[in-house]
Amino acid sequence: MQLVRIPRLLRKAVFRFAQRAGSSYLSNGEFVPPDGICWVSVLSCLLLACSYVGSLYVWRSDLPRDHPAVIKRRFTSVLIVSALSPVFVWTWKVYTGVMPGPSLLALMGIRFEGLIPAIILPLLLTMVLFLGPLIQLAMDCPWGFMDGIRVALDPWFWALCLRDMRWLRNQVVAPLTEELVFRACMLPMLVPCASPSTAMLTCPLFFGVAHFHHVIELLRFRQGSVSGIFLAAVFQFSYTAVFGAYTAFIFIRTGHLVGPVLCHSFCNHMGFPALSTALEHRHRLTILSCYLLGVLLFLLLLFPLTDPLYYGLPTPVCTLASVPSSLCIS
Repeated sequence: MQLVRIPRLLRKAVFRFAQRAGSSYLSNGEFVPPDGICWVSVLSCLLLACSYVGSLYVWRSDLPRDHPAVIKRRFTSVLIVSALSPVFVWTWKVYTGVMPGPSLLALMGIRFEGLIPAIILPLLLTMVLFLGPLIQLAMDCPWGFMDGIRVALDPWFWALCLRDMRWLRNQVVAPLTEELVFRACMLPMLVPCASPSTAMLTCPLFFGVAHFHHVIELLRFRQGSVSGIFLAAVFQFSYTAVFGAYTAFIFIRTGHLVGPVLCHSFCNHMGFPALSTALEHRHRLTILSCYLLGVLLFLLLLFPLTDPLYYGLPTPVCTLASVPSSLCIS
């Protein structure tokens, strides 16, 4: 990795600060990760995850999580933490002495290069994966195709959605803030101390554990037996961890935040595939065939539709990798 060209005096100052942090630079300007950078990165990610989840509980209330008043308060605290999350990355960068070429915003996937493909292709790939549930939804929907188009283009429909606090939480605020915190901020801190592949698998663990806080509310409001609640929590952790690995993959391959956000919003809308319902459907053979076809097409298109060539080589987060990775290669 090449050190950014800066004035000689500033370069010396950065070098002395990096030495105090335990990092160093080779004669050609290549950054050598400091000892203990992984501990700093992991602890930074843990602190960021705790700040995000903790912000949900700064408000004392006896109301359930789906009450509009609770949702509005949590919007406030989560948006504040999310707005401050880039400070974690900047502080980590200064402390460790990492001097990447791309800007902080570019490292977090906020950039214009390759934006149009980043909006379209990852969402299309995710919709291919959900081919079975989409076909099942279309078969069971009482509306015709043109009725659906008219509803989608109706401004009053979107006005109603925007007034629905649960819709705003599930489709807008949660996808945006969670992807910003758990992908855009954590991956740049994890990639330098591990390969992008390892970072892709490590990052979702913070995301999955963060969803365990739902257990507190389920137990508090006694929404099921203790064993049932914990089994549901384990399932949710597994599902969110796998999903987190997928959006981390998209972030690393595309170098954009918008793709993971749109995929997250789409998956929140679809929910976990209702396989039990599909097995009992009168057209189950067709639907199950679409489930299988969707998975096969997804696996075939996974790398082609996320080829970094579409989004600008190299993607910013890949410039932090100390070793080459297949995730960063076209």
